[in-house]
Amino acid sequence: MGLVIFTFCVIFLLIVSGGLLLFYREEMLQRISEAINPQQPKQKSLKSTLQQTGASIGGVLGHFENVLPKSEAEVSVVTTRLQRAGYRDASAIKVFYGSKVLVPLLLCLLALITGLVRFSPFFVITLCLGLGFLMPDFWLGRRITSRQAKLRKGLPDVLDLLVICIEAGLSLDQATARTSVELKYAQPELCDELSIVVLEQRAGRPRADAWKHLADRTGVDCVRNLVSMLVQAEAFGTSVAKTLRVHSDTLRTQRVQAVEEAAAKTTIKLIFPLVFFIFPSLFVVVLGPAIISIMESFKIFSQ
Repeated sequence: MGLVIFTFCVIFLLIVSGGLLLFYREEMLQRISEAINPQQPKQKSLKSTLQQTGASIGGVLGHFENVLPKSEAEVSVVTTRLQRAGYRDASAIKVFYGSKVLVPLLLCLLALITGLVRFSPFFVITLCLGLGFLMPDFWLGRRITSRQAKLRKGLPDVLDLLVICIEAGLSLDQATARTSVELKYAQPELCDELSIVVLEQRAGRPRADAWKHLADRTGVDCVRNLVSMLVQAEAFGTSVAKTLRVHSDTLRTQRVQAVEEAAAKTTIKLIFPLVFFIFPSLFVVVLGPAIISIMESFKIFSQ
């Protein structure tokens, strides 16, 4: 068993070392060129340092990406999920598949270091491999859910600003560009998506197609309804400002109804804590002294 652990650690270290050497090849060449042709050193900012560190981690994970077999359909689905989570870089898919290889190895190494393998080697190794393989999917799903919740929450505010811009005399395209700039810090996720819509329209894509791509990228039902209403308003020539105002009021009404529904469900959800935790404690506190007194009385009578 010790030989197996030693062999696994050696192979793991060799793989990681090879990935680091492959990725840092350009940096080593740059250092050699700087040593041959010395120039005045430039100070690196904190932002550039963080970006370089993130790129280094992504490059290391990207080298493990080719280990897993994958089809084009699977890659397309994963790419769509990464876009909905807010990751649009070309290296995101490599980092995702690389993490599905590296995370199981790290969990197995952690199990070996902590000594959990001694209890049941086959079960622990299988559990680490399975959990490590599924953890990136779980994390990506939680990331998508969190981002979609932020999009739903910020959509009414964005629609209000769109209405104000349109009623002030701007077109829908100009209002979209202005909104993506003004609410960049208040609603960064939704403004990021709107900025992509603006860029697609400037590149020559029709307005309806750009907004439909927004609905496909986000995967949010309220955004999809908004896109359908905008396409219908453009097709039938109705007022866009009125359409956006009605949709914003509808979203706020739905939010209030969702809060009221959650408040109404609390009474049902409290039944289980009451029955299993509060009531037994209450019975012990209320009936405990009486039961003790009755038992002492029976002992007196029995004597």
